[in-house]
Amino acid sequence: MAVWEQIEATPSHVTYLILSTFLISYALGAAFIRNRLHLSEPPIALLVGIALGPKGLGWLTPNLRGVLGDHWKDNAANSELGGWGWGDDVVQEMARIIVGVQVFTTGLSLPRHYMRRHWKSVLWLVAPIMAVSWLICAAFVTFIFDADFPTALTIAACLTPTDPVLSSSILSNSQFSNRVPKRIKDMLSAESGVNDGTAFPFLFAGLVLLTKDSAGEAVKEWFLITILWQCCFGLLTGLILGTAANRVLRISSKSGFMDPSGFIVFYLLLALLSCGIGSTLGADDFLVAFGAGYGFARDGWFSKKTKEADLPDVIDLLLNSAMFVFLGSLIPWYAFEPTTITPSITPGKLIGFLVLVLLFRRLPIILCCYRWIPDIRTLREALFCGHFGPMGLGAIFLAIEARAQLENGTSLPEKNPPEYGYPYTNRERAVHLIWPLVCFIVLGSTMIHGLSVAAMSVYSHFKRPKENRAGILAAETDPLEGMEHSDEYGNSASEDSEDD
Repeated sequence: MAVWEQIEATPSHVTYLILSTFLISYALGAAFIRNRLHLSEPPIALLVGIALGPKGLGWLTPNLRGVLGDHWKDNAANSELGGWGWGDDVVQEMARIIVGVQVFTTGLSLPRHYMRRHWKSVLWLVAPIMAVSWLICAAFVTFIFDADFPTALTIAACLTPTDPVLSSSILSNSQFSNRVPKRIKDMLSAESGVNDGTAFPFLFAGLVLLTKDSAGEAVKEWFLITILWQCCFGLLTGLILGTAANRVLRISSKSGFMDPSGFIVFYLLLALLSCGIGSTLGADDFLVAFGAGYGFARDGWFSKKTKEADLPDVIDLLLNSAMFVFLGSLIPWYAFEPTTITPSITPGKLIGFLVLVLLFRRLPIILCCYRWIPDIRTLREALFCGHFGPMGLGAIFLAIEARAQLENGTSLPEKNPPEYGYPYTNRERAVHLIWPLVCFIVLGSTMIHGLSVAAMSVYSHFKRPKENRAGILAAETDPLEGMEHSDEYGNSASEDSEDD
């Protein structure tokens, strides 16, 4: 028997090899990439996924049918199996877990009792600003892609929240993050942790209009199920879970029943438990996870116990980067061109839509309102917060959730969008319109927001006097111009110490 007959280069085995090789290679140069090149993991991982996916070398093929459409069988090597055979149901659960763990981490990483003192800033970002952003995106979808308004509201809801995965990659673990005032970083982190959950009322506002015949029935279901059960009950459940887990862990630690490694395990398992409770109860997974993380670490005890563990670094490298590699290999390139059910989708319109969303979704409303947001003190800070609204895995999850509700009325999507016969209803058009629009915006946002740190650093580097330049790759550590770093929280010395 020949030696090469023992080689089993199946799609899954090749994926293990490629993904681990990429993550090991990145880990070896992570500090240089973050602090010298000023790059974050998501855009690099996304480009790797695209290069190795079906549109590139064809080494990563999680779901060829979902990527190549009707041409998936043209790939001779995978024509029978379609790569891994993954469908959107698997992608949904991966996104649920990764975003859930990330919002849990966000809640855990906030300064002690943060929400008690900074609720007004966070409320401005997740209520009026988020609502206006939603309506602006819906208007763009309506006029560019000829969508009915409920469909536009549904798509816009997927694009409204800022992504906690991208936010954590850019706002932490690098020298650039030290150039941004801590109160701005904390505010944006808190926003990214909360608004993936608060996007559900916006999402289901469009969905109930698409799926319910009676306006009264739609409003009743939206208020009772979405607002009261999913959001309010979900957040309360998370806070109770996190607070109770904190007390249990304290007792176990004080009694000497746990070793140091148990803290890490407890942290990750509590994040998974919060996602499991939220999804099982039909509540808002992400509000449950954020509430659990915040309730768990609200008093600062757990953060002190695990200060040297660098848990966010591990999560960013292992979970988030791996997911963006897969996302790059799952981009539905075939859907970025006109079809009989989505004739309004063209590459030119998609690019125009991306530019409009990045320029007008968030920036104008924050510039108008920043004087009333306590933690934003200058125009430059408002510009930074207005630009910094990345859309990522949270949008992917919401898009699949929306598709599932439209496809079969449940939260479990079909493996791929079903085919419909002409004439198409608004609901059927929405199923095929949501996925390509959201995926394209996530692709553009990941690249632009992920590379904006490098652009800011290069700009500030060349703006400095020549004698102060130490090379294009030198670490930029000076505060960003126009931002206030002294006495950031406006508190007394004793109160400031609680935020450190």
